[in-house]
Amino acid sequence: MATDLIDLPIGGLPKCLVQAGLITEADMQLHMQAARKAKLPLISYLVTNKLVDSKSVTAKASKEFGIPQLDLDALDIRSLPVNLVSEKLIRKHHALPLLKRGNRLFLAVSDPGNFQAQDEIKFHTRLNIDTILVEEDKLSKAIETSLEAADTTMTDLLDADLENLEITGGDQEQAGDEVASDVDDAPIVRFVNKILLDSIKKGVSDIHLEPYEKSFRIRFRADGMLYEVASPPPNISTRIISRIKVMAKMDIAERRVPQDGRIKMALSKNRAIDFRVNSCPTLFGEKVVLRILDPTSAQIGIEKLGFEPVQQQRFLEAINRPYGMVLVTGPTGSGKTVTLYTGLNLLNSVERNISTAEDPVEITVPGINQVNMNPKAGLTFAGALRAFLRQDPDIIMVGEIRDLETAEIAVKAAQTGHLVLSTLHTNDAPQTLNRLVQMGVPPFNIVSAVHLIMAQRLARRLCEYCKVKSDLPDSVLISAGFKEEDLGKMTIFTANPNGCEHCTSGFKGRVGIYQVMPISENMRKLILEGGNTMQLAEQAKAEGINDLRASGLEKVCQGITSLEEIDRVTKE
Repeated sequence: MATDLIDLPIGGLPKCLVQAGLITEADMQLHMQAARKAKLPLISYLVTNKLVDSKSVTAKASKEFGIPQLDLDALDIRSLPVNLVSEKLIRKHHALPLLKRGNRLFLAVSDPGNFQAQDEIKFHTRLNIDTILVEEDKLSKAIETSLEAADTTMTDLLDADLENLEITGGDQEQAGDEVASDVDDAPIVRFVNKILLDSIKKGVSDIHLEPYEKSFRIRFRADGMLYEVASPPPNISTRIISRIKVMAKMDIAERRVPQDGRIKMALSKNRAIDFRVNSCPTLFGEKVVLRILDPTSAQIGIEKLGFEPVQQQRFLEAINRPYGMVLVTGPTGSGKTVTLYTGLNLLNSVERNISTAEDPVEITVPGINQVNMNPKAGLTFAGALRAFLRQDPDIIMVGEIRDLETAEIAVKAAQTGHLVLSTLHTNDAPQTLNRLVQMGVPPFNIVSAVHLIMAQRLARRLCEYCKVKSDLPDSVLISAGFKEEDLGKMTIFTANPNGCEHCTSGFKGRVGIYQVMPISENMRKLILEGGNTMQLAEQAKAEGINDLRASGLEKVCQGITSLEEIDRVTKE
């Protein structure tokens, strides 16, 4: 083997790196062999394993080969013309199309000596190739981002395509087929499909279709706030709602009782969006709400949730314990499910048996055994938990602890070597402990099972393009909770009410605000002594744990959100 390594020829960029003293010749030969075995380009292997610095390699290559270099951060990666080259070639040669000008294609590469890539792409595109040097780590990210954007783009949909979207319904048997033809006419189909597509493009969380006596309105909820997007003629409201019920495999002949359904819309070969549909009879017709369930929402990465560094460390420590209970609390729509699934994605591996019981399952994840609750058939949270415990689980997630039976089984599971994640509806972390006691869980069981409680809210992020400095007087800031000595060190921003092309009313996206409370020995003593919520809150504060308000003010100091927004989401 050693002889083989010595005999490997070193030329091109690897030779330049050796001559520049960035790596020894012996090490380069070893890494060339390892890269071959891993079936990776050599530069990718070196940078991924942190054997060389990506920036230094690019600068050296640019100088030696006389090829211009470019910082990919300066480009809009999602709009690159990746459709000019097949995905297979882009991944095979680790090269990314940047621009087509006439019969020339500018190609981003990290290794200028990869002439095979240039020749093969030239052959398939019939274009002359000009290479541009970019940093290897940025190139890897750009390739994934641009291919994902090309796969999921909807901007090129023609009006005619609106009738031919790949849409499937839920699992229920459809009734009232004889009425369905009345709502399958092209204008209604196209209008409903356009509403669904618009909601996805705008990143909304749910769609509300509301019939009234003399009007019919459609509203989107974006970043937690509702706004009106359409007001079709009220005389077609029944046909629009019936069309949605047909798509969701609901009974369109039944309008007197609430119904549930599901719609699946395929946007591309790699991405599909689920809509959870609910209808409810009102005075002037059925109100329908569609909840948009995007599986990618649970894969955003823990660093983007909004944790402060200490909070993130506490959360990661808790979910990486082999047993115990982690509880997440907050109102409906506060992001509890996304937080739990972000944690589950970090834990999801071949070595672990993970099962979840949810009502309903909102985000499907490969590798996790997910169970939909069905009370009509007798499948409850408690029943699912009992079944899980017979299947040798490592990690269990319970959608919500609603009653004593579920709480007792979850606590026993946490005490017998399983990690249990669940949610509760309380306002903050200290209240959760008292809520469990009120349910009937003995305090000694709580202190032995629960390791961490986390309360959370979602606040709207200020738009980075149009946010403006706030001119609130110091007295208002002090009364809001800021310390007088910190006032001169920070800049407070507020939303531009007129917004801009990048946002809605000065806000774009949301960020989590957390109270992450590990159960310390002092808290355990307090629980066993029958301490109330106020005493637990005081103990948490004494241990340096920020409440939701204090965490929100941190986000204001960082310029992420406004004081008005924190007042809205943390108002008692």
